[in-house]
Amino acid sequence: MSTASGMSVTTSHQIQGLKLLDGKAAVIYGAAGGVGTAVAKAFAREGATVFLTGRTENSLKRIADDISSTGGVADVSKVDALSSEAVESHLNRVVAKAGKLDISFNLIGTSVAMGSKLTDLSDQRFAEAAFQKVRSYFITMTAAARIMEKQGNGVILGLTAPNARLPRSNVGGFAVGGAAIEALCRQLAFEVGPKGVRVVCLRTGGTPDNPVLQAVFTHLAKLRGTTFQAIADSEAQNTALKRAPLLPDVANAAVLIASDYASGITATTVNASCGELVD
Repeated sequence: MSTASGMSVTTSHQIQGLKLLDGKAAVIYGAAGGVGTAVAKAFAREGATVFLTGRTENSLKRIADDISSTGGVADVSKVDALSSEAVESHLNRVVAKAGKLDISFNLIGTSVAMGSKLTDLSDQRFAEAAFQKVRSYFITMTAAARIMEKQGNGVILGLTAPNARLPRSNVGGFAVGGAAIEALCRQLAFEVGPKGVRVVCLRTGGTPDNPVLQAVFTHLAKLRGTTFQAIADSEAQNTALKRAPLLPDVANAAVLIASDYASGITATTVNASCGELVD
């Protein structure tokens, strides 16, 4: 993947052999998803030992094999990120194996009832669509925070989208859930900050190289009688850079935020949407 200057967005800073996460232990929930896979590989590339979790071990093992083939270190575990017991048990194993927990990043996917109006949802469906992911974030973030507070350091990351600030109609619980995640990150940051723990939310726009969004754009193209690329190009026009962020952009932003170079950044949402949302 190349930038306008022709330099690869995945390797440009490696020209000097710099590894931003060297020696770090990172847990990634939902590591088999599009963003999760990109982040896992980027973290490993930057020297972190990555603990990959998800609901399907076979998918995780393929990612771990890719990481191992390039000299990285990856561990695979089947973990239900909506179970506090499963999360706590897994983190205990991580600390026993790595001796610490440096980074926690929840990237699980949940159904947010995209395409639905709020008035069409029952209260139960709304609660699931808006707050299931928030509940998982609460479970994984607070579990990581308890360990990191004892260590005196650590980084907890979250992920949202511009819709958390600029809601659109017919997105079900997506916008409400995103706003709740950002609020959760801010409050937790102030509670754990005195113990040296940072909490940062990464906001990214739609990534057209993500299989989930590709399916959405393909469906929209069919409905509108146009092409996938036309839909992607139209969406990109809403950004300052006139392009959408790609998975390597998101992963590299996560690397920087998780690294010691961002040691002064916490209690905020970092905007990596290519300017879809102007702060």
